[in-house]
Amino acid sequence: MNTISGLRLRRAVAAALTGGAVLATGALATAPAQAAAPERAAAAPERAAAAPERAAAAPERAAAAPARAAAAPSVAAKGGFVMNDANGRALYTKAADTKRSTGSTTKIMTAKVVLSQPKLNLDAKVTIQMAYSDYIVSKNASSARLIVGDKVTVRQLLYGLMLPSGCDAAYALADKFGSGRTRAARVKSFIGKMNATAKSLGLKNTHFDSFDGIGNGKNYSTPRDLTRLASSAMKNSTFRTVVKTRKYTARTTTKKGGTRTMAPWTNTNTLLGSYSGAIGVKTGSGPEAKYCLVFAATRKGKTVIGTVLASSSSTQRAKDATKLMNYAFTK
Repeated sequence: MNTISGLRLRRAVAAALTGGAVLATGALATAPAQAAAPERAAAAPERAAAAPERAAAAPERAAAAPARAAAAPSVAAKGGFVMNDANGRALYTKAADTKRSTGSTTKIMTAKVVLSQPKLNLDAKVTIQMAYSDYIVSKNASSARLIVGDKVTVRQLLYGLMLPSGCDAAYALADKFGSGRTRAARVKSFIGKMNATAKSLGLKNTHFDSFDGIGNGKNYSTPRDLTRLASSAMKNSTFRTVVKTRKYTARTTTKKGGTRTMAPWTNTNTLLGSYSGAIGVKTGSGPEAKYCLVFAATRKGKTVIGTVLASSSSTQRAKDATKLMNYAFTK
């Protein structure tokens, strides 16, 4: 064998040995993959069995998808606000911080000031004065039709204030719980208490210049402030009882000591009895205020409370409030 032939032979042997090593290495490398094949085959029936479960779960996932949020309603009122009474979270706003005339929703504050008096005796009697009667005639104001000379309890005056929206009852309460030597001084003092209470509650966009809402240009609030005021007032059990009452008959004491059964007072809040869960609170109206309503309702343990100001009619303010409460209960 010459040198060249020997070299070729050695190369052939080396190539054969290298090829064998590659083949051996390839066999070792592929062995685990081949061993896994039976495992995949065994797992296939399990995956097949799980497929119907995933398919069955699909409708449940679809059902669990959140529903599209309800659109905020449109109301005729120029201002509106609704909140969750438990935590104060706003659920609806429309010009909620714009100052407007409030009409007789002012009487919420009148009642709150009375009920905040220390050592209040709800059965204390107040004698109805001619001044109260003259006032409602001169103002063409809403009335509880109180009779001059009769003695009426504070509790009865609160019903006369909040149900038929009696401005005569408001005057009697301001005269009773204000301080001063004259009636004018006592009324001024009482209105001062109303503004002091508004300040203590942080109602920065609220001011009163009357005890009943028949103001002189400086009696105003906002939907947000009135709602917060009502929420505070509703914490008093007497207030809650009064404002959810649909009809009340007062029995007063006459000048001669007899008993007078007054004609029933009917609540001007038509939502009571017509809206499921309605619990109050007060209507208001006037040439400037238009038609207002502070409202509240409880359903399934959730209470929503709110206000609409400057709606277009007494019927429309109730419709506005109904829309807002329906919306709020979905939030």
